[in-house]
Amino acid sequence: MKRKTALPELLAPAGSFDALVAAVNAGADAVYFGGSAFNARAFAKNLGVDELSSALAYAHIHGVKAYITLNTLIFDKEAEDFINYAKFIANIGVDAAIVADMGAVSLLRKYVPELALHGSTQMSAHSADGVNELATLGLDRVVLARELSLENIRLSTERSAAETEMFIHGALCVSHSGQCLFSSVVGGRSGNRGECAQACRLPYNGKYPLSLRDLSLSDHITEIIDSGVSSLKIEGRMKSPEYVYGVTEIYRRLLDEKRNATGAENLRLAEIFSRSGFTDVYFCAKHTAPMTGVRTEDEKRISGSLSIADTEQRRVPITAKAYFSEGEPSRLSLSLGDKSVTVTGDAPQAAQNAPLTHGALSERLAKTGNTPFVLDKNGIEITLNGNINLAPSQINALRRRATDALTELFSPKPAEAERIAVQRIKSTDVPSFRSALFFNVEVFNGIRGKGFFDFTFIPLFELENAKEIPSGVYIPPVVTDSERATVLSEMKKARAAGVVYALCGNIGHFALARESGLKIFGDFRLNITNTQSAELYRSLGAEHLILSPELSLPQLRDIGSGAAITYGRIPLMLLERCFMRENGGCDRCGRIEFTDRMGVKFPLIREYPHRNILLNSKITYMGDRRDALKKYGVSGEHFIFTTENVRTAESAVESYKNGEPIDGVRRIKQ
Repeated sequence: MKRKTALPELLAPAGSFDALVAAVNAGADAVYFGGSAFNARAFAKNLGVDELSSALAYAHIHGVKAYITLNTLIFDKEAEDFINYAKFIANIGVDAAIVADMGAVSLLRKYVPELALHGSTQMSAHSADGVNELATLGLDRVVLARELSLENIRLSTERSAAETEMFIHGALCVSHSGQCLFSSVVGGRSGNRGECAQACRLPYNGKYPLSLRDLSLSDHITEIIDSGVSSLKIEGRMKSPEYVYGVTEIYRRLLDEKRNATGAENLRLAEIFSRSGFTDVYFCAKHTAPMTGVRTEDEKRISGSLSIADTEQRRVPITAKAYFSEGEPSRLSLSLGDKSVTVTGDAPQAAQNAPLTHGALSERLAKTGNTPFVLDKNGIEITLNGNINLAPSQINALRRRATDALTELFSPKPAEAERIAVQRIKSTDVPSFRSALFFNVEVFNGIRGKGFFDFTFIPLFELENAKEIPSGVYIPPVVTDSERATVLSEMKKARAAGVVYALCGNIGHFALARESGLKIFGDFRLNITNTQSAELYRSLGAEHLILSPELSLPQLRDIGSGAAITYGRIPLMLLERCFMRENGGCDRCGRIEFTDRMGVKFPLIREYPHRNILLNSKITYMGDRRDALKKYGVSGEHFIFTTENVRTAESAVESYKNGEPIDGVRRIKQ
């Protein structure tokens, strides 16, 4: 959906109230910030319940939209707290909530239908198919993946039924957003729950191969304007007010003047914050160009010396009409734009001495103090009938009542609401099953234990090398609009060859599966962490589901159906560029490992067409814990074969069958 305005919205981060003021003063059209819960920056300052109303009012009074982030995965036991918090932010007038969890979408559409929804980049929307699926579920806008080229941004925007939003500046995750499990699986801090430990910024193989430079698209503003995208987003809820003001102010100027940055402006952006410079590699589709970098001491020193933030709370001019007459309640009307309020106060009495004057009333009514408003004493329309008097305290109370009422128009104070009781939905009864994904088709061809599995999958583009037809094909986790035709053609060939299922790791794959005639089998990349999410995917056609590896056994039990990954190296990162080529060369494809500071090795494997997957160092294994799986009602077991050869894969299957332990493995937490 191409935007209908001449310029896209400029959306700035506001990790604190000072940053919010800085963003507004710098010319942002909209701001986004997190509240005290359910947002993907748990370690930002964020805004407490009391601050949210003030922040919304400040933004709205200045004509700026405000979006609140509810962009974390949620668990079943959090559903009721989540929906009541969402109802609160809807009641105080937020313009939209940014969401990442499909279960959250389902809950919000049912219990808070008045709340506009924007899909977070954590939803991994990298195609029009993905955006359109989300649009059918009630999302008004979707943030596109940061890895998309200009061509794919244009295609997604033109073909989508919802507005699109894109990042134009700030930190880049090396993994596709929503597809990084490194911090969670290895460190116990979930990036999808706002607790990322930034493992990508650490050294591997003695270097920093996963630390990307910050994004800057300041040289491409004219192309971006022409793309039809509705909103341009600056990353930085963890950043200072100085950063927010400086970056927003430059992009405001570039948009208003419909031009790209000058050398001086780019230098200024680098002084504000950079990591060995900036990158535009993804946007330009130049995936072989350098894009890694770390924050140097010089960069820290330069940024630390800047004092560029404008965090003075600017006051907005308002107009006023006042009425004072003996024995009648005093009245004061305040107006800002198309909004106005009228309040009443104490009735003036006949003056014994020193009656009220227009001048004295104007002086007192114009003292708006710490409010967001400024009132010109010479512009107040006052009706003053007779020789009357009213105590200064009573005039002050009238003025305060009026400014409070006007402020509340821009962010209402919600009345004490009855708590919403979220109805617990029952999971669909699905027969237990055992499935396996073989990344290496030679292992699939050679292993004798395929009969152990109810469903087998191999990569879509390896089907021609398979000696027998598997149950399904694994769809590449990223299928951009420019790759769609090729992938769809192969999926149709697979169906014609007798393949039944498509292992889909993105909501955008569902349209491809339907079009090709393949049945949908939901992969773990769908990030299913609650019952609502599981049931929503089933309503879209998924017959079977593999649940998130971030879940513990009790959390798997809460969902009640779906498979857990019970064997294999869990993919930790989905990497857009080929790090194997950069760190070992094409002749070592599939034989590269990243070794951390402790000597722990993380293998890399290739993904279509030249993307990479970074795997966990440890194999997840539950073969000797099947009694625990049964105890917690885990209805499916999923295996992932990645770096194994035929011999090690067969050994793993035999150990699992026999309930034998394996050394050095990772367990699903109880």
